[in-house]
Amino acid sequence: MEAAVVDAGSKLLKAGPAIPDQAPSMVIPSQMKRVLEDGSSSVDNSTLVEDVTVDPVVRGFIRDWDAMEDLLHHVLYAGLGWEEGNEGQILFTDPLCSPKAVREQLVQLMFETFNISGFYSSEQAVLSLYAVGRISGCTVDIGHGKIDIAPVIEGAVQHIASRRFEVGDELAYEKTQKSCEIEQHTLPDGQVIRIGKERYTVGEALFQPSILGLEAHGIVEQLVHTISTVSSENHRQLLENTVLCGGTTSMTGFEDRFQKEAGLCSSAIRPTLVKPPEYMPENLTLYSAWIGGAILAKVVFPQNQHITKADYDESGPSVVHRKCF
Repeated sequence: MEAAVVDAGSKLLKAGPAIPDQAPSMVIPSQMKRVLEDGSSSVDNSTLVEDVTVDPVVRGFIRDWDAMEDLLHHVLYAGLGWEEGNEGQILFTDPLCSPKAVREQLVQLMFETFNISGFYSSEQAVLSLYAVGRISGCTVDIGHGKIDIAPVIEGAVQHIASRRFEVGDELAYEKTQKSCEIEQHTLPDGQVIRIGKERYTVGEALFQPSILGLEAHGIVEQLVHTISTVSSENHRQLLENTVLCGGTTSMTGFEDRFQKEAGLCSSAIRPTLVKPPEYMPENLTLYSAWIGGAILAKVVFPQNQHITKADYDESGPSVVHRKCF
């Protein structure tokens, strides 16, 4: 049985067997509906039922562990066909700067609740580079409610230089919709049209944060500034191997807009986007961390570099910091 790869985002969860040249077999919403029953009604002793939306993952990090357990149970057994008592190996993608406690709780959940036979995790930035055949470069990951910029050198994330901005995706778009003014334009034939939010359907707020009332540089200048904080001998290698990932970067026109801004930026070395290999699935930006995880799973599990049940029983959850890096 192939190892399973799981990339749990705030908006979507991607999962599937580790087959690197295919898209994940499951792409489902991370949000869940939970039914709450309240039998405290004093009018007629009836039970009140309420549907509540639960977010197991918030800005990339697991926040509701009970909901996450339910979600993973559905994914692994109903979705991927695991059988209870015959669980396999699993690789998780790690968001940038995951707290140690979250990593430990995840490995504990998988061994103690799901009885897996092997575990590994790796950072999303590294995996996204693997997906395009690189071990060094810089990832710009724009997802639901956050932007992560992570320089990676020889397969190691440069955490001191990495940056997270809590503006991305729908949050930026919703603010833009509310704040942008309606403009009237007269066409050559005399027709008058009114344009509002349509001017920003390619995530313009990420290039011009001022339209959200934020005093900040656009995404390209943020990228250049982030890389300027690492050793100068690595600047060219990082900037010329820039990888876009995350749901927002798949928006129509986003890559072209990014490249236009890159051509105008003040850096002597301008960011250059890495083109994915032709044999990779379409819309790679949506799945790059998952694809990279599938590539890595083909190495770590056959070569016994993963955490085994014996490793976990001997060292406990903290083993994840020693064996997964």
